[in-house]
Amino acid sequence: MGWLKRMFKKDKPAKASVAPQAVGKAPDGNPMPDCKLGLEGEFDESGLAKRVALAYDNDPQLDDEERLWVAQLSSKVVLKGEVSDQATLDKMVSVAKGVKGCTEVDTSAVTVG
Repeated sequence: MGWLKRMFKKDKPAKASVAPQAVGKAPDGNPMPDCKLGLEGEFDESGLAKRVALAYDNDPQLDDEERLWVAQLSSKVVLKGEVSDQATLDKMVSVAKGVKGCTEVDTSAVTVG
């Protein structure tokens, strides 16, 4: 089961992107912050976490990490749970940092091993 399906109960939309262009404005009428962009550029409070999950789905080396969860606090990606080894965690951090809108990755709640 993929990351989007496991965490958000969503199938990958046809136009899903880790770096979508904003469609419209935020609910307050201001330009949409990158961390609130959904999978297809729509406003989504969990948009960054969903796009990181999509990035993990797109990387075949990361599909076996089923005990890890992705959340977000504004533009910070928060990883929680357990990963198999440090190299995998390092790759996950690198992939998350490459997603539009991510300014930081917190791994303090991750156990390696």
